[in-house]
Amino acid sequence: MADFKKYFIVAGQPEEVYAALTFKPTIELWTGSPAVFKPEVDTEFSLWDGSILGKNLEFEEGKMIRQQWYFGEQDTPSIVTLKFHAHKKGTSIEVNHTNIPDQDYNDIVDGWHEVYMKELIEFYTE
Repeated sequence: MADFKKYFIVAGQPEEVYAALTFKPTIELWTGSPAVFKPEVDTEFSLWDGSILGKNLEFEEGKMIRQQWYFGEQDTPSIVTLKFHAHKKGTSIEVNHTNIPDQDYNDIVDGWHEVYMKELIEFYTE
């Protein structure tokens, strides 16, 4: 198992970026694909038409999202925590993704950089 932590800068304000990650119509807008999402604890979600599956664990409006991401039959939960910090250029998103299966690590890190955060950043800069 491996962990990934990185900060990404997004041009929107923390409350706006938080909303873009928790409001289903906006999620579908910036990802360009169907999503299943309710900003409620213990609800399951699906992003990028099923490429990311998991369960919502905790929300602190405008400040933090904590989720469990599913990787098949994994004993130790893989937890994603997104924290939103005000930044002079908008928002600094702290991504902390724990317990990533070793065989999936490179794909997950590439996904954070080349898909998830890249598309979110582009959504706010276009």
